Parts: sequence; C-alpha cells; structure tokens
Amino acid sequence: PAPRAAALASAELRAAHPGLTGLTVRPQLVVDALHGAPKLAWRTQTAARDTHGNPVARVVLTDARTGATIDAWDSIETAAGDGQSLYSGTVPLETTLSGSTYQLKDPTRGNTYTGDAQNKTDLCFFGICFVRAPAVLFTDADNHWGTGANGDRATAAVDAQYGTNTTWDYYKNVHGRNGIAGDGKGSYNRVHYGSNYNNAFWDDSCFCMTYGDGDGTTFGPLVALDVAGHEMSHGVTSKTAALTYSGESGGLNEATSDIMGTMVEWYAGNSADQGDYLIGEKIVKPGFGKPALRFMDKPSTDTKSADCWYSGVGNLDVHYSSGVANHFAYLLSEGSGAKVINGVSYNSPTCNGSTVSGIGHEKVGKIWYRALTVYMTSSTNYAAARTATLNAAKDLYGSGSAEQNAVAAAWSAVAVG
Repeated sequence: PAPRAAALASAELRAAHPGLTGLTVRPQLVVDALHGAPKLAWRTQTAARDTHGNPVARVVLTDARTGATIDAWDSIETAAGDGQSLYSGTVPLETTLSGSTYQLKDPTRGNTYTGDAQNKTDLCFFGICFVRAPAVLFTDADNHWGTGANGDRATAAVDAQYGTNTTWDYYKNVHGRNGIAGDGKGSYNRVHYGSNYNNAFWDDSCFCMTYGDGDGTTFGPLVALDVAGHEMSHGVTSKTAALTYSGESGGLNEATSDIMGTMVEWYAGNSADQGDYLIGEKIVKPGFGKPALRFMDKPSTDTKSADCWYSGVGNLDVHYSSGVANHFAYLLSEGSGAKVINGVSYNSPTCNGSTVSGIGHEKVGKIWYRALTVYMTSSTNYAAARTATLNAAKDLYGSGSAEQNAVAAAWSAVAVG
C-alpha cells in the first residue's frame, strides 16, 4: 500500500541525510516493466532540505503487492557547467541538477558547495559561534555562472567553487588525499561575508571556507585561487600535524598554507592566474601599497616577515615568522639569485651567502606534504621541520639523494641547521 511505500522512502532519505526538514513524499502507482515481468509498483519521490538548507531528493520503487524494494536512486543529477570568475577566467564547474534548476554543488568532490552569506556575519564569543551567517546555495537556470564582474553575486561564487575544486584535485591527484579531512567529504564556501570584510578564513568547526568582499581600496574580493588553497590547507594541517598556532609552530602552520596554496596555483595551470611565489597578488589593491600580501623569494619585502631564522623569530606574528619556511620553500623550488618566472621578477638572497640550486616546485610540494602528514606534530619548530623534511626527502628520493641534499642546503640558506 501507499503508506508503506511512503514510509520506506522517507526512511531511506532520512538515513542518508539526518536532520532533514521540510520532507515531502509523493507515492505514484506505476507499472514497472524494467525489472523482469511487468508488475504494479509504487514510485515514491521524496524531497527535503538537509542541515545546510540544501535540497536532497530520492526515488524509491517498491513492489505494490509485496512491499519489497525494487530499485532506488537519487533524483538530483550531476551536470557539467562553466563559470566566469573574477580572477581565473572562464572555468569548468561540476554542478547538481535538481528538477530544472542547477545548484552550485559538486557531487564529484564530496558535495562541496558554495552559498551566499548575504553580507551577514557570525555571532561568536570566545571562539564559539552561536549563530552562523547563512550559506544560501547558489542556483542558476542555464548552468553558466557569473559574468566575470563583481556586480554579479555569482561571480565571486565561481572563484570560490573553482578554488575548492582545484584544491581538492591537487591533494587527491598529487598526494592521494581524498578531501580536506581525507574522508571524501566536501567542505562548503560562504561568499559575500560581512560588509567590506578584508579577510578570508577556514573554520574547522563548520568545515567551511568564508570569503569577504574586501573594501575595494585595500583588497578586492578575497576569492583568489592561492587564497583558497591557503585557507583550505589550514584544514589539512588541522587534520594531520595540528601545528599549534603560536610560536615557531604557528609560523610553520601559516607557511604550510602559503606553500600548499602556492602549489595549488601552480597545479591549476591557469593562464589567467599563472603559478608564482607571491601570496594574494590578485586581491591586493593600490591602497595596500605592495603588489602582494607576502613574497616567498624574499619575505622581508613586506617589511615585517623574517627572511632568516633567529632565536626570537617565534615571537613574531605567525604570518611573519612564516617567512623563514616560505623562503626555504622558494629556494628549494627555484634556487637563489635573480630570475624571471612567468613574467614575475625574483631575487632571492641566502642568509649564509651560499648559492642554492632548486629542485622544482612539484618535488617541494611532495616533500612538504609528506613531512607535514608523517613527521610533524603540534609542537614542531624550525629545527624539527628541518629534520621532518630531510626524512621526507629520504623517503621519497633516497638517502643522500640530490633532493635530500638540496633540502639541507636550503635550510642552511635560511639559517636553520
């Protein structure tokens, strides 16, 4: 009977998505001719919203005589779309088709999705958020998202979703990591957070990324690719080494995000936002006074970051003590001295007067990731990071290899070891 079919279909959807709201159930008597001899069956469509407000739907086919389940399937479909971004040109997007509406949710990457915070902010006290700004899922009629201009609210969403997708792909395809937490589950993005908000951040408690629009003078919308890779790499660090966010370990935490965010940008191979060793170069405006937030070849270019290790470096703000590891990573990738890469001029010094040769950014990303996930712990300092990366290079390329020797030389060049 119809009530039994409805109950079964409802139970299936609730089991897959706990905490549903607005559940609707529509049984329809049909003739099933696809599964053996034709027979009467109930085709029950269920639909609801999950805990994030996203629509979910499932169809369950049951035998009208026996009540046995014949088949079941999700009725929200995957679709290939595209988006015009602020910073990365036109980019591909995997979306979800629900009825006749496309959702900016990617079922191929753990159902990662992007929502509009509607310029609202979280209500938090002492680091605990009691009310979160919404993440109203972006939808579209034709699966072509954004206009490339900031006046279209979907444009920043395109950048955020593209950043999430590229970061997911980098960690999966290069390091074999399936999602930020390594469990195949997607995160979500909130764009248009607050009013003129000059920041972006990862929050473990919601497993989400949040982006401000910037004030238009210091920063534009903070949805650039390396910013996305940076912030989501904080999530990877949290799920692995859990580097304490203070002292030298805090500097290593920030440097990890700068290094891996840079690797995400290189991995993308996007001609509109080519790989470089500048952090946040796409989001800065003339009012910031510098062409980027941070500079890996010579961190002190920002007038605050450390190029070289010294005994008090852990007393700096973590965004500035990170300079030592950023400098190491640049030297290990590209070597010392003056050069032009993808149209950007660099001139990286060494702290000991040595000349360092690079091994390429791809190897550096692999060495740093292995060091982070296998050897680093919450209290790792610069001396221990040196040991961790030497061990990682040994694992990957062999004891006494050119790569391991280059790691040692690059740390010595920033006065570590």
